[in-house]
Amino acid sequence: MPIDDIRSLRLADIRIALGLLSRLPVRVSDDEYSRAAAASWAFPVAGAVIACLVAGLASLLLVLDVPAPVAAALALASQIIMTGAMHEDGLADSADGLWGGWTTERRLEIMKDSHIGSYGVLALGLSLLIRFSALSALFAAGHVWAPLLIGAAASRVPMVVLMHWLDHARKNGLSHSVGRPGKHPVGLALGIAVILAFALTGVVAFVLFILLCLTTFACSAIASARIGGQTGDILGATQQVSEITILVVLAACCL
Repeated sequence: MPIDDIRSLRLADIRIALGLLSRLPVRVSDDEYSRAAAASWAFPVAGAVIACLVAGLASLLLVLDVPAPVAAALALASQIIMTGAMHEDGLADSADGLWGGWTTERRLEIMKDSHIGSYGVLALGLSLLIRFSALSALFAAGHVWAPLLIGAAASRVPMVVLMHWLDHARKNGLSHSVGRPGKHPVGLALGIAVILAFALTGVVAFVLFILLCLTTFACSAIASARIGGQTGDILGATQQVSEITILVVLAACCL
């Protein structure tokens, strides 16, 4: 395949990833969406694009002497707005379903329900609290771009891994429509995140990826045991748990 065609295909993959994972004004055709599984390698790239916008806002706020906790809160808010709270919604639905039902069928039914229960509220509250606390501490110490970039990019790799590893828990939904990526997209997504993390944090990346692997295994094991596979909600929840892991590691190692 000519170099220009490969470059065009890669750019299309990034557009597809942004179209799937954000509410940014990116136009993606139905034909392009049909190859979303192959484009999943670009999930960490889409995360990095979102993070650049968020980090730019946070940096501006800090230059204007806005207190670090306020800047962290506004950074989180802007991130949630740009992603349409897609991953937060997945976390809440997964918490309600995985722990609110006694059978696989009931758990999937609860996860599909648009209402939120106590497990979902607690999961969302804890996620926001932990991410806000970690970002506040990192911002106060002068770390803005690295935690946001690594958190947004690397936390989307476990989504691709679970898409590859696990069967679909239901025969419809967003995850089922996207499809199942092969080994190449998984390896490329991981490579992008590893290079970015080592470039920005050095040896800290070793600790980060060890814990991120454990987080991915844990999310995979829970999803397999309770619903027999993955759904879009499980992928969103995995992203949230992974981002929390990354930010906590960076706060612990960089401060």
